[in-house]
Amino acid sequence: MKFYTYIIKSKIIKRYYIGTCSNLELRLNRHNSGNSRSTKGYIPWEIVYSEEFENKSDAIKRENYQKRQKSVEFIEELIHSKGCPD
Repeated sequence: MKFYTYIIKSKIIKRYYIGTCSNLELRLNRHNSGNSRSTKGYIPWEIVYSEEFENKSDAIKRENYQKRQKSVEFIEELIHSKGCPD
């Protein structure tokens, strides 16, 4: 099973959310259906960045690293480094 660290962006306001999951499509659907307390106020969301990992532990370590940066500039640089659209 693969695991992912992902960044989603609200389509209505400049807001990002970083998370980890094993199914990107299912997780995005949960965010957009209001099943996540921290993101339901900013629906709809789109995935703007993801990284794939072989195990959950590595994905969580990467998620925690990204969250510790506490910087929109860091997140946007990460997104643009993979050639993802803004």
